[in-house]
Amino acid sequence: MGFFGFVLSILLVTVVLPVWIVFHYVTKWRTQRGLSAQDERLLAELWDTANRLETRIHTLERVLDAEAPGWRAKV
Repeated sequence: MGFFGFVLSILLVTVVLPVWIVFHYVTKWRTQRGLSAQDERLLAELWDTANRLETRIHTLERVLDAEAPGWRAKV
């Protein structure tokens, strides 16, 4: 029974265990496919911040165009 147990343990470690691990993580990946509520809130905040920064940049560019018309050429 010693040799049979050795062969069985080798098969378990080389075949069954890797397949089990792969299926475990595939299942976890499928359940977590979407964004969590916290991730959605963070994404919405980042989107809002990016839009506000873009508005500020456009405003700053309009002010610079009015105050110093050649500022773009100097950069």
